[in-house]
Amino acid sequence: MSLEKTDFSFPDDRRLRVWVRRPELLILITLAIAPVLSAWAYYLVEGLPKLLGTYDPASAEGPHGFPLWLRSAHYLNFFLLVLMTRSGLQILMDHPRLYWNVHCTPGTEWARFTPLAVIPTDRVWTSKEDSRYLSPWIGLPGGRHTVGLARLWHFPMAIAWSTVGLVFVALLLVTGQWNRIVPHTWRVIPEAAKVFVHYATFHMPPEPDGFYQYNSLQEISYFVVVFLMGPLMIATGLAMSPAIDNRFPWYPRLFGHRQSARSIHFLTLLGFLGFTTVHVFFVVITGVLKNLDHIVLGGDEMKISGLILAAVGIGVIVLAGLAAQWISRNRPRMLQSVSRRLVQGLTSRSLDPLAPRAEFRKEDISPHFWANGKLPTSDEWTRLAAGGFRDYRLKVSGLVEHPAEFSLDEIKKMGKREQITQHHCIQGWSGIAGWGGLPLSRLVEEVGPRPDAKWVVFRSFGEGLLGGEYYDCHSLADVLHPQSLLAYEMNDQPLGELHGAPLRLRVENQLGYKMVKWIKAIEFVASVKEVGKGYGGKNEDDEYYDLVANI
Repeated sequence: MSLEKTDFSFPDDRRLRVWVRRPELLILITLAIAPVLSAWAYYLVEGLPKLLGTYDPASAEGPHGFPLWLRSAHYLNFFLLVLMTRSGLQILMDHPRLYWNVHCTPGTEWARFTPLAVIPTDRVWTSKEDSRYLSPWIGLPGGRHTVGLARLWHFPMAIAWSTVGLVFVALLLVTGQWNRIVPHTWRVIPEAAKVFVHYATFHMPPEPDGFYQYNSLQEISYFVVVFLMGPLMIATGLAMSPAIDNRFPWYPRLFGHRQSARSIHFLTLLGFLGFTTVHVFFVVITGVLKNLDHIVLGGDEMKISGLILAAVGIGVIVLAGLAAQWISRNRPRMLQSVSRRLVQGLTSRSLDPLAPRAEFRKEDISPHFWANGKLPTSDEWTRLAAGGFRDYRLKVSGLVEHPAEFSLDEIKKMGKREQITQHHCIQGWSGIAGWGGLPLSRLVEEVGPRPDAKWVVFRSFGEGLLGGEYYDCHSLADVLHPQSLLAYEMNDQPLGELHGAPLRLRVENQLGYKMVKWIKAIEFVASVKEVGKGYGGKNEDDEYYDLVANI
């Protein structure tokens, strides 16, 4: 199915509005302007500061030049950052709000990228309706509700970018190139401040030949980008993984919690974009031919060939972006298959074995828990709901020794577990809620799966975004986690219709779309290929979501 044939990719309302809460806006403006104002104040009172450093290539210590591995990593970093940024912005727009609180209560965001300041209260407003359109010129792939495809680009690019970064740092350390960007004395800080006064007041300081050494401000800037911002981007990205957060609750607390990690992740991206803009600007104004000869050809001359090859490299990135758009629109299933092999092959061995165990206190429960999914409209569910689900029967079938049907009362008598856990939605929001229900391990014990049963299919009374029965599949191993429940209570109350009555799934090492609501039936199967279109779930079939959603 080609994406342009769907009706959700291009809505009528394509407005993009950016709003930042006043305190955060003032902080951002202050961080941007205060250094410049300080530099001008110093200049007007004291004049231009005298710089201590002399930039004589003959006296430059440490390694010189830009070896091939460094130049290659420099280009790959930029190439991957472009694709990663575009797909990351597309993911952000599926929940276009940033918070410093973990609850994601509407109205508490510090930034939003939607004109909708107040969500409608006269009807049910789901988080999927709250998502926004992003132009394909900015986002990858662009449109609306394309978070599945955006993730198929984002995570392979993130893994590749992280790998390039690790190799780059390792080679810096091995070859001694680290000496060029790691400060050796605290004196570099006041010296960098003096250099900044020169730049900020439009007085170009003596420029070193970057082939041999950097000035103090460059040294600090490169150190911050390589050794601080890069690791921070990776670390905050991992802090949004349900598998990691619900196994190691201390980890997201390093950044406050999951939502503050998401905000820091976005701010770090702005830092990268700001650095890149300034970096390119100074490459141009301080001698574009010589600078590009350094980083493209590895020489210290003024050859036009460096500029030509740089232009070709940028052209390759532009063509790669166009190719990525074409693949997203015309070969999404191929993209899904390739991304699954790369990402799922890694996460299934690293993240999926992490059994969730994090739990919270009652006072941690979120005051607002976003609703999502289409409320069932079938005659069967409507009739059952009208009768308080007294006539409800959960059918369990497939590769089991004892197929059975259970009433809601029978399910409640089989055992109960209560837990307060954090929900991670693929769109980006989170929420903490208390759940009470039947441990799935108890149900598995009751029906006795056969040896060839590897997957469990949960079928819903509800429909997917494009119509048809909603369902999703989980590995038997995930189903057997102690925190995996068939929940019939939420926050000490009977599960409400909006959040999945009569039963909804809780598998805490997975993203929210895997936790099927309004469960109609359960089936044990040997392979996900036997169900639906064979990709493991309704969103996986229609919107190219992940089969194993633990990050």
